[in-house]
Amino acid sequence: MRRYLVEVLGTFVLVLGGVGTAVLARDYVGVLGVALAFGLALLVLVYVIGPISGCHVNPAVTLGMLLCRKIEPRHALGYVAAQCVGAIVAAGTVWLLADAGPVGYSAGVQGLGANGYGVHSPGGYGLGGVFLVEILLTALLVFTVLGATDVRAPFGFAGLAIGLVLALCHLVSIPLDATSVNPARSLGPAVFVGGWALGQLWLFILAPAIGAALAAAVYLGLHPGQQVSASTAEAELPQESLRRIAQETARLIRGGVE
Repeated sequence: MRRYLVEVLGTFVLVLGGVGTAVLARDYVGVLGVALAFGLALLVLVYVIGPISGCHVNPAVTLGMLLCRKIEPRHALGYVAAQCVGAIVAAGTVWLLADAGPVGYSAGVQGLGANGYGVHSPGGYGLGGVFLVEILLTALLVFTVLGATDVRAPFGFAGLAIGLVLALCHLVSIPLDATSVNPARSLGPAVFVGGWALGQLWLFILAPAIGAALAAAVYLGLHPGQQVSASTAEAELPQESLRRIAQETARLIRGGVE
């Protein structure tokens, strides 16, 4: 149960930090500030809750992990449900904070950071462009997660790589659709905006799912052969981490002696 609870908490923090910055502080920090808010929030979460749940905080990441057999199907469903709950609660919290301002806040009129295309795109981009960018950037994000958390990747740097790539995704696509690459992040604001946001939500579920599947296919293509089962990976990861820490400590000691 702990892993589901921290996925709720982690997704809450990600959406509160990112969408909260977009709604409450964008006039002060601009597009770069919003991108960094999402990226830094995820970077911190990887190190804080990663040892407990793996820090997916994104149904697309969970799908990629599932396709690569890095998570059990029974856990994947719980992860996605937890992520959706965390995102909805976070979006509601952002709305309450915004509504406490001197002029109030209308989620339906002002958008609450919801993702959209066409007339609801920040730059007026159409469905085709938004669909394509969501596939490509989600694939980049999920591929980075899969590669950075591989047991052969440099130990201790996963959070940095994953946080930076999420910031990069936002820098590219905020003008197009306010950036999703995360169906839960899109669901949260859409629940409170309603109308057009719920009507366009399908794209921000389907495109990231396709992107996650594409990332998993590329990752598996680059790592041919029998994949470690999810249960084995989950059981061996702590021991693998300890082994690599011991190796690195020994290397540093040898270097100091020399």
